[in-house]
Amino acid sequence: MSSALIELEAQVRADLARTSHPNAPWLEPKPAPNGRPALDVLIVGAGQSGLATAFGLMRSQVTNILILDKAEEGKEGPWLSYARMHTLRSPKDFTGPDLDIPSLTYQSWHEARFGKQDWENLDLIPRDMWAEYLLWFRRAVGLTVRNGCELLEIAPAKDGLLAATVQSAGAVETLYARKIVLATGQEAMGNWTVPESLRHLPARRCARTSDPIDFETLEGQKVAVIGAGATAFDNAATALEAGAAEVHLLCRRAEIQLVQPYRWLTFRGFLRHFCDLDDAWRWRFMRAILELREGFPQATYDRCARFANFHLHEGSPVEAAREVGNAVELRTPHGIVLADFVICGTGTHIDFAERRELRSFADNIATWADRYRPPENERNAHLGRYPYLADDYALTERVPGKTPWISDIHLFAFASTMSFGPSGSSINAMTTAIPKLVYGLTRGLFRADLERHWRSFKAYNVPQAVITRQKQAVEEGG
Repeated sequence: MSSALIELEAQVRADLARTSHPNAPWLEPKPAPNGRPALDVLIVGAGQSGLATAFGLMRSQVTNILILDKAEEGKEGPWLSYARMHTLRSPKDFTGPDLDIPSLTYQSWHEARFGKQDWENLDLIPRDMWAEYLLWFRRAVGLTVRNGCELLEIAPAKDGLLAATVQSAGAVETLYARKIVLATGQEAMGNWTVPESLRHLPARRCARTSDPIDFETLEGQKVAVIGAGATAFDNAATALEAGAAEVHLLCRRAEIQLVQPYRWLTFRGFLRHFCDLDDAWRWRFMRAILELREGFPQATYDRCARFANFHLHEGSPVEAAREVGNAVELRTPHGIVLADFVICGTGTHIDFAERRELRSFADNIATWADRYRPPENERNAHLGRYPYLADDYALTERVPGKTPWISDIHLFAFASTMSFGPSGSSINAMTTAIPKLVYGLTRGLFRADLERHWRSFKAYNVPQAVITRQKQAVEEGG
């Protein structure tokens, strides 16, 4: 480690110590059915959202926590797996998991790692550098992560605890926690989507952008990418750079989306208070934003457009697909597109039952469709399937009283968007979303222990000072 990084980590420790008030412990271990203390919070997912949540809890003196991630160390989140852009799309000065501690910002790490001039010359943050920064952040603030550990099931346990069945290195065990945070990214409440017209295609012909695609095998091949968001363009560019003979990007819209609504909403008023709006306004905003989808920066388009063998097809939804010999024939309103391989960049869908850990109670997780009926001209069945969350990001019940324990399962992922706006999968929202989540978690932990706190208060008897009282003699006739 360089001397600059050593100095930075010393500064981090000093900053955390100076801003730790009040740092008095306030939680007591709660015994689990296995005789060991239960975790106060179990966080599933060690990507940027999981790390930031854990850091926020530690700052609130909630230290009996554990982070799980099914990926190996360093491969958490999308950055070194299925993310295929060269750089982050957020401006470099957006802050993230640092939670307003200057020495923990990406800029501070970058300057210590590469020098201040390199930071000045930097345009956007390379995604591999962001992944390296997150590993450094995790170490610098002392977070405990159990890698290679997958959550299989969540169930209620005795004394208000949750039982999390997990698998690690082939062994299955049960972890007990008072609260569970699902920081599992894009697919937290469902899965990646393959359009219905393509679902019959075999894996050798069709993949999702989240799949581990071997792009080297696409050299000399005709590739079709379905979708027109930034991720679709990233995959198209990766195929072109791997030597694909042709790449056809099929956009169902008449005109491709160029405006990025997330740039408009990145101000503290919206990010902090969107969740305080009534359901009608929340639905109106998020329906408009999510139906628009996200635009992409110029560099994302240019990465594809520099290739003469890149073809953009607007107004071209795939109406039907079939294998014809060694190729796939895609029928669109404008004709046939032939491809050797198809990549689906069509986002995610919500289906609680597709998540193994949620399956046993999926039918009682309340959705937006259960809680709000929008005007006719604002209906959207897909958005209606999003979970309807409480003000602390907790799942709510469709039928009250059937699974009351799910109020201790908190969702901090992309599926939180309908209830909270940009939050669980958004770098630019961390400064407001993480404190709100941590506030909700600590509020629940405090309220659950209210009787104990009352007894502690009544038993508290620590004098602040010692007073010496002089004896006064009262003498008759003196």
